[in-house]
Amino acid sequence: QVQLGQSGGGLVQPGGSLRLSCAASGIIFNLYTMGWYRQAPVKQRELVAAIAGVGSPHYADFVQGRFTISRDNVENTVSLQMNSLKSEDTAVYYCNAQVLQQTFWGQGTQVTVSS
Repeated sequence: QVQLGQSGGGLVQPGGSLRLSCAASGIIFNLYTMGWYRQAPVKQRELVAAIAGVGSPHYADFVQGRFTISRDNVENTVSLQMNSLKSEDTAVYYCNAQVLQQTFWGQGTQVTVSS
């Protein structure tokens, strides 16, 4: 059974930082591209960042050097370090694992940026 267990998130003031983590089980982790998506109210889910088993990470333009995605192929985890957070970063963030036609999602975690 595939599980993507998310942790982190919460409430932070503008300009603050948060770290999201996702622990995967039930998959051959290094074969999967791991990513973080987010969905704000009344908006479609969008890619934030992704990283393949081997290779350079990919970021959405709105990240603008503020976020860093990393993965640990021994611990089967992927993390998203988010700095200089803005109110528009408020959303539910989802961990994603994808290879070929297979895709799996974490349960989602709320990130709220507000003063």
